[in-house]
Amino acid sequence: MTHREQYEPGPARGAQARKDGDKWTLILTRELRHAPEKVWEALTEPEHLREWAPFDTDGSLGAVGTVKLTWVGTSQPIETRVTRAEAPKVLEFGDIRWELEPIAEGTRLTLWHSIDHRYIAWVASGWHISFDVLDRLLSGTPIGRIAGGDAMKLSAGQRLLAEYSRLFRVEPREGNTPAAQKP
Repeated sequence: MTHREQYEPGPARGAQARKDGDKWTLILTRELRHAPEKVWEALTEPEHLREWAPFDTDGSLGAVGTVKLTWVGTSQPIETRVTRAEAPKVLEFGDIRWELEPIAEGTRLTLWHSIDHRYIAWVASGWHISFDVLDRLLSGTPIGRIAGGDAMKLSAGQRLLAEYSRLFRVEPREGNTPAAQKP
């Protein structure tokens, strides 16, 4: 049995949603057993991102500038501006902000993702799985990217969607995913 076949995510946790006017922000926090510098590299470098993130990029996210980002499940690259890159502490691009805080056991990684409230449970489920895949990659036991529709094909993806839907008090809608809304 491979590591991927053995993969079972834990329960929905470490997530909250905040409303500011008409905008909603998903906030997910995860503690990783890896140094901030190692996590930063995985967050910024294309060769690492394609192993765990729900998107590919044509260049490093580690410096302010423009890159093309392609979300899994879409074929159209989106020109995205990296507006803040303070290694290994803060990374901002598009509607995403990452904060890395050193802790005794490694890094507290916090994701801030502005999202339409209707999709917040889908996005939380997807990022939850991506965080698990990232942790395994950094630990030297990669299981390969599980993102987009592939994540929701797993019974564990459906379980997480139901848990995050209850947490955020939203109704999961079949086929109404964020990827379906991308240009």
